[in-house]
Amino acid sequence: MAEQNMVQALNTALHEMFEGDARILLMGEDVGKNGGVFRVSEGLFDKFGGQRVIDTPLAESGIIGTAIGLAVGGMRPIAEVQFMGFLYPGLDQLFSHAGRLRARSVGQVSVPLLVRMPYGGGIRAPEQHADSAEAYLTHTPGLKVVVPSTPYDAKGLLYSAIEDPDPVIFLEPIRMYRLGRMEVPEGRFTVPIGQARVAKTGSDLTLICWGAMTHLAMTVAEDFQKRGIEIEVLDLRTLAPLDRQAIASSVAKTGRCVILHEAPRTGGLAGEITALIMEVAFWYLKAPVARVTGFDVPYPAYAWEDFYMPNPERLSRVITETLKD
Repeated sequence: MAEQNMVQALNTALHEMFEGDARILLMGEDVGKNGGVFRVSEGLFDKFGGQRVIDTPLAESGIIGTAIGLAVGGMRPIAEVQFMGFLYPGLDQLFSHAGRLRARSVGQVSVPLLVRMPYGGGIRAPEQHADSAEAYLTHTPGLKVVVPSTPYDAKGLLYSAIEDPDPVIFLEPIRMYRLGRMEVPEGRFTVPIGQARVAKTGSDLTLICWGAMTHLAMTVAEDFQKRGIEIEVLDLRTLAPLDRQAIASSVAKTGRCVILHEAPRTGGLAGEITALIMEVAFWYLKAPVARVTGFDVPYPAYAWEDFYMPNPERLSRVITETLKD
């Protein structure tokens, strides 16, 4: 079993998928000859050719719209959006068509579409290259949204996503592409969509997170453990649908909860998760649910990135305040 980072795990999965299913194709900006801006699709063009690995114009609406037509027509397309901040011209295709076709056709038409995109900050990228806009997508009925935080989950969730009969948005945290390696099995295996992962068990507080924030959560949780405080880290892995049972069980056990994400605060997914906790675990709470998030401003220039993104100091302060209540 080879040790891989997230880029390698995704690239391996794509090669295996292409070999195993002739219906699968990839389309997006620079995904062919260049192998993608982060080299996730490296080698696919040389091995499978330009009929299945397609370099497209800079037109997200066209990329996603064409992929929807291919999916309805029996193919298994993967549409790559180069950065999440470039997605917005393609939202109409996702909101008006991909998410609605099954309902509109009363179940007669499915859209087995996979849309991949890197998202989030942490690498000093320029404007519109570090957005974390997952809330738009989770608010859209008909779309599933998954976010791996480890190489293992990246490969397993990618297999689940490509095999799903409905459209799946696959968010790849930029900061985690090459941050750390782990053993990843060869060949097909799946991580179920809709199932959270307890990344670290604990009894004093539940820390809910996803994507690159899982790495931050684990770092801070391990620091608190040295002081005798056991924090449970719940990596959601799937944002739509949420694993309601995992959230309820963890918060019921610990009685305290902090939700962590790098997206802006207002309308962020932390608010929805807080409401869910009120519905399913209110009587177990010993303190108000707290949030640590990005700010309600456009993602800043790189000089301000460390201030904008949640960091150990800010997260530790909120956890400490929550434990006092």
